Amino acid sequence: MSLATHTPPVSARRRWASAVVLSASLLVITMDMTILNIAIPDMAAALRPTSDQLLWIVDVYSLVLAGLLVSMSAVGDRWGRKRMLLTGYAVFGGASVLVLLAGTAETTIALRAALGVGGAMIMPTTLSMIRTVFADPAERARALGLWAAVSGLGAAVGPIVGGLLLEYFSWQAAFLVNVPLMVLALVAGALILPESRSSRPGRWDVVGASLSLVGMVLLVWALKRFAKEESLAVLDGWIALVAAGAALTLFVVRCLRRPDPLLDMRLFTSRQFTAGVVAALGSTFAIAAAFLLLAQWMQLVEGLGPIQTGVRLLPVAAAGTLASLLAPWLAQRTGARSVLAGGLAVAGVGLLVLFLVPGDLTYVHVLLALCLVGAGIGSLAIGSAMIMSGSPDDKAGNAAAIEETSYDLGNVLGVAILGSLAALFYRAGLNDLGMFESSAADAARESLGSAVAIADRLALPDLAARASAVFTDSMRMTSLFGGLMMLAVGIAVFVITPKGTDINRQQH
Repeated sequence: MSLATHTPPVSARRRWASAVVLSASLLVITMDMTILNIAIPDMAAALRPTSDQLLWIVDVYSLVLAGLLVSMSAVGDRWGRKRMLLTGYAVFGGASVLVLLAGTAETTIALRAALGVGGAMIMPTTLSMIRTVFADPAERARALGLWAAVSGLGAAVGPIVGGLLLEYFSWQAAFLVNVPLMVLALVAGALILPESRSSRPGRWDVVGASLSLVGMVLLVWALKRFAKEESLAVLDGWIALVAAGAALTLFVVRCLRRPDPLLDMRLFTSRQFTAGVVAALGSTFAIAAAFLLLAQWMQLVEGLGPIQTGVRLLPVAAAGTLASLLAPWLAQRTGARSVLAGGLAVAGVGLLVLFLVPGDLTYVHVLLALCLVGAGIGSLAIGSAMIMSGSPDDKAGNAAAIEETSYDLGNVLGVAILGSLAALFYRAGLNDLGMFESSAADAARESLGSAVAIADRLALPDLAARASAVFTDSMRMTSLFGGLMMLAVGIAVFVITPKGTDINRQQH
C-alpha cells in the first residue's frame, strides 16, 4: 500500500461490508433526487410558492452540490473521509427531519440547500473511500461495479417510492423517508468503515475553494437559466456564464501553479483517467434529456401515472445493474478499453432506436431502447475503475470530486442543451395551429403539459392529439442527437484510452 494515504489494513469481510454501506448510502442520495420530481405538485399545492421560489426549491440542491463537491472532497482528505461521510449522513438526515417544520417556500429552499451540503459530503466520499479501502485494483473494480449498479437503481426506484408515499402521505414523506435510512447508514458506517486520510494534503487554499464554489454555482445556474427560458438570448445567463468561466479559469491556473493544489489538474495527464472522465461527462449529457422527455411522454402521451411510469422505466435500471456487475469480469477478458467504448456505443444505439423505429412509437420500442441504454451505461463502472486506478492514492478525493462533478455537469448540460433543442422542435412543429383559437394555440406551444391541460378544459381532443404527436417527434429527434453524441463519446474514449489499459493494475 502506498504511504501516501493513512488507511489501516482491512479484512476482506470488512472491505465488502464497507462497500455495501457506501453503495447503500449513495442509493439514498440518488433516490432522493428523483423522489422530489414526484412530490413537486403536492408541495406546490401546500406551500403555494411563486414560480421563482418553485424553481429555487428544485435547483438549489444541485447548485449547492456542484459548488461544494471539490471543497468537501479536499476537506475529507485532510479531516478524515469516514468523519466527513458520517457528518454528511447527519446533515442529510437532520435536514430531512426539519421538513416537518417547513411551512413556507423559503424554509423549504433552505432545507434543500442543507440537503445539497450533505449530498456534497456523501457523494464523492463514497467513491474515494472505495478507492482507499480496496487496495487491490481488481477487487476495487468489482466494488465499483456494485457502487455503480446501486447508484443507477436508486435513480430508477425513486419515482416508484415517491409515488407510493404520496399515495398515502403528504409531500413531506418524500423527505422523511431519508431519516431512517440515514440513521442506519450512520450506525453502520460508524461500526464498519475504516478511517482514511491523505498524509500529504497540502495547505488549505481559501482562495481556490472560493473560486471553485463561485465558478461552479454560477456555471450550473447559467445553464439552468438557459434551459428554463429554452433560449440562449438571456442576458443574465450570459453574465453568469462569463463570470463562471473567469472564476473557473482562475481556479485552474491557481491549481496548476501551486505545489499543493486544492484540485490536482495534473491528473488529466493520465490518458485513462481522462478517458473515464470523458465517458462520465459525455454519457450523462447524451441521456439526461432523453430520460426526462421519455418520462413526460409516458405520462402525457401514453396517459400513465407516476408509479406506472416508474415501473416502465425500471428495465433501464435492471439492465444497468446487471451490466455494472458483469463489466469488471468482461474487462478482464476483453480489456477495459473495448468494454467502456463498446458499452457507450450500445447505449448510443439504444437512443437511436427511438428515432429509427418505423411508424408509431410504442412501449415495445421504448423497452428495447431502455434495455440497450441500461446495458451500455453499465460499462461506466469501468470508467470509474479507470479514473481510480489512473490516480495516485493520495489523490483519491480529487479523483472522486472530478468524477462526481463530471456526472453533475453532464446532467445539467444535457437538460439545458438537448432539452432546449427538444423544445425548439416542439414549437416549430406547432407553428400551424390556425384552426384553433389563438389563446389555445399559444398555450399549446408553451409545453405539452399546457397543451393537454387546455385541450381538456376546452374539449379540444384534436389539439391534444396534435401536440402529443409533435412532442413524440421532438423526443425522437432529440434521441437522434443524443445517440450520435453517445457514439461520438464512445469513439473518443476508445481513442483516448491507451491500448492495453488494465484496471487491475494501479497507476502510481
